[in-house]
Amino acid sequence: MKNFKLILIFIIVVLLGVVIIQNTQAVQTKILLITIEMPLILLLLLTATLGFALGLLIALYRNIKDKS
Repeated sequence: MKNFKLILIFIIVVLLGVVIIQNTQAVQTKILLITIEMPLILLLLLTATLGFALGLLIALYRNIKDKS
């Protein structure tokens, strides 16, 4: 089961890398009232990082809550 999870994580990371590498054009992104122009690769990396961090924080919160 642990090997399956590692393989699945590896596949997801590789697919994410392929998508990021193929999308290098500049895009405009609105964050609240600010419009920012950045490469799509950077936007995808930031979004993936924020999603990972949010998932990690939720998992840590649930772990702490379950121990109490």
